[in-house]
Amino acid sequence: MYFIDNSPKRTYSHFMGQDLQEKISVLPKTAKYGVSPVIKGHRRLAIFSIIACVLLWGFSFISIKESLPVFPPMTLGAVRFAIAIVVLFLMYRFSAEWQGANKWLKSDLPLLIGSGFAGVTFYFFFENNGVMRVTASEASIITAAIPVLTMIADWLAVKLSSQTKYADSNVQYENAPRLGWQAWLGAFISIAGVAFVAGVSFSISGSISGYVYMGGAALCWVFYSLLTRPLFERKRSRLYIVFWQNFFGFIGLLPFAMLEYKNWGNPTLPVMLHVIFLALGCSALGYWLYAHAMEVLGVSTTSVFINLIPVVTVISGFLVLHERLTLLQGMGAVLVLAGVYLTILPQRAKSL
Repeated sequence: MYFIDNSPKRTYSHFMGQDLQEKISVLPKTAKYGVSPVIKGHRRLAIFSIIACVLLWGFSFISIKESLPVFPPMTLGAVRFAIAIVVLFLMYRFSAEWQGANKWLKSDLPLLIGSGFAGVTFYFFFENNGVMRVTASEASIITAAIPVLTMIADWLAVKLSSQTKYADSNVQYENAPRLGWQAWLGAFISIAGVAFVAGVSFSISGSISGYVYMGGAALCWVFYSLLTRPLFERKRSRLYIVFWQNFFGFIGLLPFAMLEYKNWGNPTLPVMLHVIFLALGCSALGYWLYAHAMEVLGVSTTSVFINLIPVVTVISGFLVLHERLTLLQGMGAVLVLAGVYLTILPQRAKSL
């Protein structure tokens, strides 16, 4: 089947000043490629962005583990996001997006505050407390359940909502997610793997609180992703979204950080370098890269890449912190990744 392009000829430079969704919506499908090469280029860039983000966030568990003896959980979050929002503000203030972008702020406040609190304040309340109680490798394994939880939540959100069109139909975005038997089986296997890893740790240490905290972090990230999606539907810029989410999340961290002042330590240079990495690499750049991927690939597809985080963390934890997983925990980790892979297998050809 051949597609005839009757639209006016447009050059690449014509699109550079428009919103990404507008760029994509006017690009024709071609007979030779099926999908315009420019669209494929946007997808490749989005995939590169999420892989870079995963690498940063995989190493972040190591930096968090090294920083927690000096900065209590919520103080660490407040310090890293204080640095991040200063950098993001300077980028935002001197960008072309600053002019007129804040006219939407009032109408977007519920989503920006909600996603900021879910993805920053409460996420790091749970994650930092979780990493403090278990190894970095064990904590990261729990994050591998996020893709499964996100896809199920995405499916439920569509079932409960009359709005099923998430993005322009000319691009193969995910509309209403369809979860077949493979997806549900994968979800069960993944959750069983998480329970297996946590159960082994409980039998050794007698404490499972670290895994409860990490489970709370995973749920918070699902809510963050679902609350961020409508902002892209409104065609808000990535820098606008990430700055205000980080800002409101930071405001939410401050009261908790003040309650921890008696436990503040004296930071050394290595610890401050870890904090700077968390602020600039993982908060400012990492959130921007993740938002870029969500904008192009969609919520569910982007979340799939999170299952690579444990791989990065386990390798870096072995090399830097000399952490070890028991054989049974390793088997549980394999179950988590296998379950995630089985869940997203039907979507891979369609989405990527």
